[in-house]
Amino acid sequence: MKKRFFYIICSLSIIILVLLFSIRVSPFKEDFGVTPKKISLASYMLSKANYFFDEINAVPQNVFIETENEKSQMVVNNNPFFIKGVCYSPISVGQDGSYDFYRDPNRPWTIDGPMMENMGVNTIRLYKPSPFPEATKQVIRYFYKKHGIMSIMGHYLGLWNSPNYGDKEFTDAIKTDVIAMVKEYKDEPGILFWLLGNETNISFGYEEINPWSTPEIDEIKNPYERRIAKAKLFYSFVNDIAKAIKEIDPNHPVALGNSDATFLEIAKEVTPDIDLVASNVYRGKTFGNFFRQVQRKYGKPVAVVEFGCDAYDAHKAREDQDTQAVFISSQVKDLIENSYYGTGIGNCLGGCVFEWNDEWWKYNDGGYDTQDETGSWSKGEYYKDIEAPGNMNMNEEWWGINSLSDKNELGVEKRIPRKTYYELKALYTQDLLPKNVKEENLQE
Repeated sequence: MKKRFFYIICSLSIIILVLLFSIRVSPFKEDFGVTPKKISLASYMLSKANYFFDEINAVPQNVFIETENEKSQMVVNNNPFFIKGVCYSPISVGQDGSYDFYRDPNRPWTIDGPMMENMGVNTIRLYKPSPFPEATKQVIRYFYKKHGIMSIMGHYLGLWNSPNYGDKEFTDAIKTDVIAMVKEYKDEPGILFWLLGNETNISFGYEEINPWSTPEIDEIKNPYERRIAKAKLFYSFVNDIAKAIKEIDPNHPVALGNSDATFLEIAKEVTPDIDLVASNVYRGKTFGNFFRQVQRKYGKPVAVVEFGCDAYDAHKAREDQDTQAVFISSQVKDLIENSYYGTGIGNCLGGCVFEWNDEWWKYNDGGYDTQDETGSWSKGEYYKDIEAPGNMNMNEEWWGINSLSDKNELGVEKRIPRKTYYELKALYTQDLLPKNVKEENLQE
């Protein structure tokens, strides 16, 4: 309350100073000397006053999920909210994956924010915060205050740091780090929800990236049973973190990060404190039976926090904007179809397309300042170029809905919107809420 009063006094003082200044220096004091230069000065000072009022309005969000007849929707400050998002990691050309973009002196988000607002984006997915909290906060605040865009804040849960979810010392350290993150950012008004993990189930699935185990699990002879044991151990750990988060932050949901719908039937047994599943899903042109699978295996709402299509034809060795646009448009229509107001399953809260701009560091066969054209993995569902050598049809450095130019714009690589940008704009800017729902909100 004291802070609010302080801001009001400051703002009123600035306005009075503007008026007094105009009268004092005016050659025509009787008309307050209103010249373009003085109007510009007044506008500048009033914008500062508005900044203070923005601070007043920047109260923490109350975000929750409402479920009715097995259909779910996200609600932000009593308003229905469908996630129309993008994955955001604007690492500059020439930098590697460890680059802390939050501290980029050229502030690429000031280029991206207006483009996102124009496209209808209302959410960005951030994979992790910077080690420097103030750097992270400036990005979250910029997107929210300037463009009304909210942030999903993620944590990798140590997947890329030699994980062992059966080691108490390791899990205690991860839990401590997550809780510190929540305490640091929970009062930021732009936070939408917490996302725990990113495809961590691949560490105990069939692909076994960054595998881990315990002596007890190693004694299990059946490979499938070993994976089930790992799943129970990991998902129990995630629930332990979710429970601790809810004790300090009741205003934001907690999501389980997963790859597709695998092992969710195991997660269901041990994650009562998780509010939603947040999956990365790459099933081609549509999501197939994914939403029905989540409903059957987990019974909670879902956000698809990664989906998309690369913009390179590995078979014909050329950029392919058309196929990317067709695939992603189809995927977004599938999200909408399975939302609360769609005619599908009704458990979809929205999604984030992967990704905002190309990342030239991802494959790195030719260096961080070269966009690599080498296919690095194979996915038959993206059949457009499956005839590429070795069926390696997925090009890691071509997933952006914006390509990058080597011509800088205010120190930032110029964003060149691909066809997908405009297709998504047509979908993201449409009003998804039925007319009767909007009228009910207005009456409230």
